[in-house]
Amino acid sequence: MKDTNRNEELESLENDLNIEDVTNEQINDIDQEKESANLAEDFEKKFEDLNDSYLRLHAEFDNYRRRTMKEKADLLKTGNEKAILGVLTIVDDFERALPNIPDDAREGVELIYSKFLNFLAQNGVKEIDALGETFDTEKHEAITTVPAQSEDQKDKVIDCIQKGYTLNEKVIRFPKVIVAK
Repeated sequence: MKDTNRNEELESLENDLNIEDVTNEQINDIDQEKESANLAEDFEKKFEDLNDSYLRLHAEFDNYRRRTMKEKADLLKTGNEKAILGVLTIVDDFERALPNIPDDAREGVELIYSKFLNFLAQNGVKEIDALGETFDTEKHEAITTVPAQSEDQKDKVIDCIQKGYTLNEKVIRFPKVIVAK
């Protein structure tokens, strides 16, 4: 009888071991599935992060490319600004000299003056009309103010001391004016 009890105990132990083995295998399988799921989530998160990073970098590069193209276009438009400003001082000198030149020598000087003006026009330079206009700080530089003789003259440019010019719609030299207040 002792042998029978012992055999039953052994069988019971074997069953317990088999149950434990199955449970350990199942636990290992579950752990592996969890690890696989975690790895998949990690890879998915890394993919999303890399994709987001790529999209941002692509957009940043696109903005950089557009900005540099715009800067190059602006540089081509206004790259000769310094040279034109130098020519404008010569034009100013011609305008001051023309009234003081005798009539017999005036024709040649006027020809040179008109060539300067044509050169400026061909390069996109335009004179800013200031006389009689309403004073605008975006277009004019006020040298001084004088009392207005009538209400119509208030905030109007009554005299222009130095002409102003634009180069391709950009003000390169503001007209120096006297404003009635």
